[in-house]
Amino acid sequence: MAETASLIKIISKDFDIAENLSEEQLYQILVNSFDYLVENDFSKLLQILYRADVDQYKLKELLESSDNQNSAEVIAKAYIDRQKAKIETWKKYSS
Repeated sequence: MAETASLIKIISKDFDIAENLSEEQLYQILVNSFDYLVENDFSKLLQILYRADVDQYKLKELLESSDNQNSAEVIAKAYIDRQKAKIETWKKYSS
């Protein structure tokens, strides 16, 4: 749960989310949010992904190779994975 709390803390910088979510609930909220941004505010989507340092080339590759997922699901997974990687890096260098 500590990792999920750290994940929520970092993601709450970009999204207004509750603090007591499971990782699955967080994922679903992000899928819905990214779906909305893809359709209605693409520039904000790009800003969020840039700020999170999601690799644009890796994301493009994931989007092109995802047959059974919609783009919001792929983006949400890539975003969460990047935030988890940041948390691991912080843990590694903060000790």
